[in-house]
Amino acid sequence: MSVLNKRNLVLNIAPNASNQTRDEEVIASALQNSPLGEEFYQQSDNSVTQYLATELALVWSDFEQRISEVPVIKKLEAGKFTLADYKTLLLNLRQQVSEGGRWLSRAASSMENDLFPIRSALIQHANDEHRDYLMLDKMYVGLGGSLENIQNTPRNIGSEIFTAYMFQQASQTNPVQLFGAMFLIEGLGNKKAGAWAQMLKDQLNLADEDIIFMLYHSDNDVEHYERLKFALSLPQITQERAEAIVRMARIVARLYCLQFEEMNNF
Repeated sequence: MSVLNKRNLVLNIAPNASNQTRDEEVIASALQNSPLGEEFYQQSDNSVTQYLATELALVWSDFEQRISEVPVIKKLEAGKFTLADYKTLLLNLRQQVSEGGRWLSRAASSMENDLFPIRSALIQHANDEHRDYLMLDKMYVGLGGSLENIQNTPRNIGSEIFTAYMFQQASQTNPVQLFGAMFLIEGLGNKKAGAWAQMLKDQLNLADEDIIFMLYHSDNDVEHYERLKFALSLPQITQERAEAIVRMARIVARLYCLQFEEMNNF
């Protein structure tokens, strides 16, 4: 079966998970730009995997466009960022990042034994992520901020909503849908963190130690994505679970942007 015919098969089974026009050119472009990589689609003859590759690629395309319009990101990408902007960004990111390992661990504990491979992947990922917030603390203090301030600042209302949703979902039985959130969050590291780090370095004349959080994710989220591809390809990912993954990706795409839109709204 040709790639084109495989794409048509995916279109026939896929619900309308994106507001984009679903023509071949749009889908091909989205697949090419997806953090999963176009080969994730091309190398599979499994209709569920093809569905996930296509729908998640379209979700990413929408998300990438939306986040680029959020004022703080728009300012960074326009080359107008200030040191005060950067410190505000770190301050607002920290509390949400500190919860990532916790909801990943909660999700792992919610997996039943028949999903042991997925539980193992989540435990490994939680182990990788649960100290990330310490990098933000160190960077903030290194830029002249107060450790007490970054440790005690509450989540902004966008991060509050995002975090509550993640814990609620992670507490469900067999919350495979969380891979939709991981697709987006790790995708930022894979596709965006390196470029944003360079922008920060150039605009603010920063040392690598001042952008280590983004550099770390730019380097390590490639490996994390290989694990994600493995998990998404497991036979336990049924069509029903794949649709739940896509739905959660769509929700998290909106909530993740919300925390940037609500900067300093505590």
